[in-house]
Amino acid sequence: MKKLVLLLLIVTIFSCENEKVEVDSIVINANVYTVDDAFGKAEAFAVKDGKFLEIGSSEAIQEKYASANVIDANGQTIVPGFIDAHCHFLGMGLNQQSVDLVGTKSFEEIIERISTFQNEKNLDFILGRGWDQNHWEVKEFPNKALLDELYPDTPIALTRIDGHAILVNQAALDLGNVTVDSKVDGGEVVIENGQLTGVLVDNAENLVMNHWPKSSQQEMINALLDAQKICFDYGLTTVDDAGLSRQAIELIDSLQQTGDLSIRVYAMVSGSKENVDYYLKKGPSKTDKLNVSSFKFYADGALGSRGAMLRKPYIDKPNHFGLMVTDLETFNNAAQRIANSDFQMNTHAIGDSANHAVLNTYNKVLKDKADRRWRVEHAQIISPADFELYKTIMPSIQPTHATSDMYWAEDRLGSERVKGAYAYKQLLDAYGKVALGTDFPVEQVSPFLTFYAAVARQDLEKFPKDGYQMENALTREETLRGMTIWGAYSNFEEKEKGSIEKGKFADFIILDKDIMTVEVHDIPNIKVQKTFVGGVKQ
Repeated sequence: MKKLVLLLLIVTIFSCENEKVEVDSIVINANVYTVDDAFGKAEAFAVKDGKFLEIGSSEAIQEKYASANVIDANGQTIVPGFIDAHCHFLGMGLNQQSVDLVGTKSFEEIIERISTFQNEKNLDFILGRGWDQNHWEVKEFPNKALLDELYPDTPIALTRIDGHAILVNQAALDLGNVTVDSKVDGGEVVIENGQLTGVLVDNAENLVMNHWPKSSQQEMINALLDAQKICFDYGLTTVDDAGLSRQAIELIDSLQQTGDLSIRVYAMVSGSKENVDYYLKKGPSKTDKLNVSSFKFYADGALGSRGAMLRKPYIDKPNHFGLMVTDLETFNNAAQRIANSDFQMNTHAIGDSANHAVLNTYNKVLKDKADRRWRVEHAQIISPADFELYKTIMPSIQPTHATSDMYWAEDRLGSERVKGAYAYKQLLDAYGKVALGTDFPVEQVSPFLTFYAAVARQDLEKFPKDGYQMENALTREETLRGMTIWGAYSNFEEKEKGSIEKGKFADFIILDKDIMTVEVHDIPNIKVQKTFVGGVKQ
């Protein structure tokens, strides 16, 4: 009799096991922030065919599902994969092959880094990026004289941190036959005492860079793979690359098709006339990994290089207003063409004049067109009356810009105008959502610095003591939404990613600390333990 009972028990257990649904993986014992509409929490979930199948308690998931791959999170925090809503993914990868000038405290330090780099590489052309004169003791644009002396025959181009100015030597200027008489719309050839300084602002950069050797396909492949590794290490599963050529987009697509590139890319097409003509005719295209349905335009330059277009002059440069990179006639015509298509338009606008112009154009051409989600990238300085115009236009913002610029922004703008700068809470209140990014490599890649800057509005030294313009800080919930579901929304992808919900891509990350409860100054030190795209560990 005992043997019969035991046999029946074994059969019952075996039958129950067989009744479980086989899935690709199960995650249990986790502290899951789903970032659904209710900002709910869970302990476990099952993944099948690259998507979340069910979310619930560890007990419920284990009772219903079986898998050869069970991940015990041991109480660690899981959030949706981060979405960087504005970055330069390919550009950051290419930067790995050039001189890193980020953090330099003087022009002399730049020279030292170039020397070390060139001694190792011995290149015929030298590129660098990352200098910021606002961090130097002498906060003026540099001059090419020392570069000319040390490198008379090797063209050198050193890009400012924001990408809106370059310093080049005479050998580089000679590539484009640049002289003191060279002029360009939407750009400035900086001249002092009747001499070229080597600094080219915004569109003037093209006078040299249009003659620079193009990256080979293999260099671009290496750059994309390098950038992917860096992004995965920080828990980024989708990147919005703000301005790509047709060649780059087609290369990304091919690498994703072969499986070499796993990261998801929302590719903004650079808004040249040639690109607009081609893609408007072709129409939007989308795969699970690549979304090509938007154009990237520039209204003005950057505040740090005084290229941001202001409605009143710069405080620290009288009679200077900045400049429009794209003239209004060209911009308005492009906006009308794009409004009559299914594409989004995403425009870089820093200054209050540039924001005003973009918002007016957007609202004019989108009249009676519902749910277009056109974006203003940066939305950095807004006139008080213009926040109302953001009710229908989505702000795509980068919190670390506030903490990078806070030391000198008031010098440029004055005490009143600066109140409308980096006004993230006001923008959120206007539109109801904000998409958050970094603008890397302008800023560091780390989404934890983004989170910290949004919430604490301080630098890593806890300056300023009470936070920078704290009335515009975001809550932790708002920030996490901005880095996940609202980023997805800005890409028209909120039904497939951005939260841990049934039917969405299983893009998630495991963190070593709880980002929602850890002491605020520990947020920058959070580490990503594992990154998953479509349920696959990267």
